[in-house]
Amino acid sequence: MYKHNLWELPILNGLPLAMAEKPQNLILEDGFPAVKLFNQGYSYTYDDVIFLPHYIDFATDSVQLNTKLTKNISLSIPCVSSPMDTVTESYMAVAMAYLGGIGILHSNNTPSEQFALLESAKSRRIPFVSDFEVKSPADVIELSDFGYGTVILVTDTGSRKSRVLGYVLKSVWVNLKNKDGRVCDYMSKLDYSVPSSYHLDQIAGFLGDKGVKLVPTVRESDGEVVDVMTLEDIEKFQEYPKRGLPSLTPNGDFLVGAAIGTRDSDKQRLEYLVKGGVDAVVLDSSQGNSIYQLDMIKYIKKTYPGLDVIGGNVVTAYQAQNLIQAGVDGLRVGMGSGSICTTQEVCAVGRGQATAVYKVSSIASKSGVPVIADGGISNSGHIVKALVLGASTVMMGSYLAGSTEAPGAYVVQDGRRLKKYRGMGSLEAMTKGSDQRYLGDKSKLKIAQGVVGAVADKGSILKFVPYAMHAVKQGFQDLGASSLQSAHELLRSEVLRLEARTGAAQAEGGVHGLVSYEKKAF
Repeated sequence: MYKHNLWELPILNGLPLAMAEKPQNLILEDGFPAVKLFNQGYSYTYDDVIFLPHYIDFATDSVQLNTKLTKNISLSIPCVSSPMDTVTESYMAVAMAYLGGIGILHSNNTPSEQFALLESAKSRRIPFVSDFEVKSPADVIELSDFGYGTVILVTDTGSRKSRVLGYVLKSVWVNLKNKDGRVCDYMSKLDYSVPSSYHLDQIAGFLGDKGVKLVPTVRESDGEVVDVMTLEDIEKFQEYPKRGLPSLTPNGDFLVGAAIGTRDSDKQRLEYLVKGGVDAVVLDSSQGNSIYQLDMIKYIKKTYPGLDVIGGNVVTAYQAQNLIQAGVDGLRVGMGSGSICTTQEVCAVGRGQATAVYKVSSIASKSGVPVIADGGISNSGHIVKALVLGASTVMMGSYLAGSTEAPGAYVVQDGRRLKKYRGMGSLEAMTKGSDQRYLGDKSKLKIAQGVVGAVADKGSILKFVPYAMHAVKQGFQDLGASSLQSAHELLRSEVLRLEARTGAAQAEGGVHGLVSYEKKAF
């Protein structure tokens, strides 16, 4: 049979037509495979490296971001909030689980205080930040009592654990002629509530049936008022972007993790958490490859064999292997890469986060242990890089700090709403107890490995995290990866290629050459 030579075939876009119609499996050396790039003696951050685009044969919405937090816990989005006292308490934990990720409650508090945060998160079904005060009928209200909220709840004794009697709206109170009177003289009566286990549609139905504007939600176990929900709150929820499947236990409550240390006293903390139904514990240490952590891992796996343990932090294959052999179900990777962390500067140890994630993931994947890339996340591109380099999830601190769900009150400075954000290695945090994370001793000198700062108001994570996840999906599409598993396989098979970026290339890859601009992510 006669066969055409390539130069005799019709030409399209500079290629023979038969070749132009579909991609050819040509061997074209371009860029570097990860195994080569990360074995040249350089410590790369996320900004130091860039992926080369691959082939697209699927839509953005086809990308699946479901993943593993640990060997036994699955999430629908690869997002974890950091166990920092200015990032994750009950509101953040609930919102993260509502979106399909998970929050890790910080341990810079007493065991009973951490238990209360866990109990609060576990009793909720709606990721609502309820800012309200509680008064007794005999109290007198001042304007400052409302804080940032719009309602004051009135109970028998003025505590959240007593019977609800009524409420006072700020909009009504400011128009009162006699503001010096007792609350009982002008409060609106309130003789109903709903269980805190109610979902959003159930509360909306209750408000509609009753024809009322607000309702308190009460925890059934002890009668404590958890939230106050209004019609306006429900309308606000309906405006948020579409979310993925929430992270739920078989019982229907939200998945919640918690941090503990490696001291003997943390065994009591752990006992509290297990009683509260914690779903995973994170051993919170800046350098996880220690006898203290190895012993704690073995203790937990022996005492609570059904509880998933996340070890760390580690940045090398050697560190990771030690913790894997001890029995961890997940690994937390990062040392000195956080925006408020100064470990690399103070102690001269650590590793660029891109290199750390790739190196640890390479060894952890052989044992089926998922990796959490902790630190260094400033934008959705960093999330893409962390996940493609081998991580199963990313842990975020500054990225979530300043949000509505982050702990702390907003302050206004130079016309901007700000919230405090501090490293757990800052002197301020260490004085409160986080020095054990750095294997410190309360009776000795404290050396700061972090700073205290402030971040701008970001609004609710219920709005900006879904947008970030869609941006991540677009990044995966450009790389030809329809899932995390696909991305990891493309990297291991050397199909995906990378290059190191010069300083000029990094500048070129960002906004440049403008006199002024406004940068909005969505």
